[in-house]
Amino acid sequence: MSDFERLVELVARLRSSRGCPWDRAQTHKSLKGMLLEEAYEAIAAIEGGDPEALKDELGDLLLHIVFQAQIASEAGEFTIEELIENLNEKLIRRHPHVFGRGRAESPREVRAQWEEIKRAEGKERHPPHLDPPLPALVAARKVQDHLAELGDQDKVRIQDELRLLLGPGKPEEEIGALLFRVVALARELGVEPELALRRFIEDVDVKVKVKVKSAHLSHRAG
Repeated sequence: MSDFERLVELVARLRSSRGCPWDRAQTHKSLKGMLLEEAYEAIAAIEGGDPEALKDELGDLLLHIVFQAQIASEAGEFTIEELIENLNEKLIRRHPHVFGRGRAESPREVRAQWEEIKRAEGKERHPPHLDPPLPALVAARKVQDHLAELGDQDKVRIQDELRLLLGPGKPEEEIGALLFRVVALARELGVEPELALRRFIEDVDVKVKVKVKSAHLSHRAG
């Protein structure tokens, strides 16, 4: 038995009638918060450059994946084997330049090919929706990336006046300080900054979806 198979067996035991009451009580949704926390802790380990901490945090993430798959298996949704099989097939299908006869000589070509394959699969990437677990700043960055891909550079271009607010320090430090001041201003005005940004992104998101739909119709007409 491999170590991975042993892990799957341990999780199944924890979920069984002879296992742990807490583990048995968990659902897909009840574990969402902890899954997000573990992802952030893994990122912190990467930022800290600590291999031992990263090994530990990635192990916690793996536990969550196996745990979610076990819950799904019990509900007749899918098994861990089906999850892995689906992933393997996706990796092969989306890398024809490695496993097939496709050609992609640069990261940009690989990304373009990836998006084309997703379109063929009926899984074309759309602007990110604002599910509660997605932080507003992350959503804002994703929406701006999508706008840039659509050619709407004016909507994401930084005004010179805003650049003047940055000091002479490192860009990351200055952006952090600027964001901190924005949060302080929101607090003074009685505005919840996370909610304010999410609502603004929702408005932009609607406009992006309209633009994407219009582009698709034009492409089909052409």
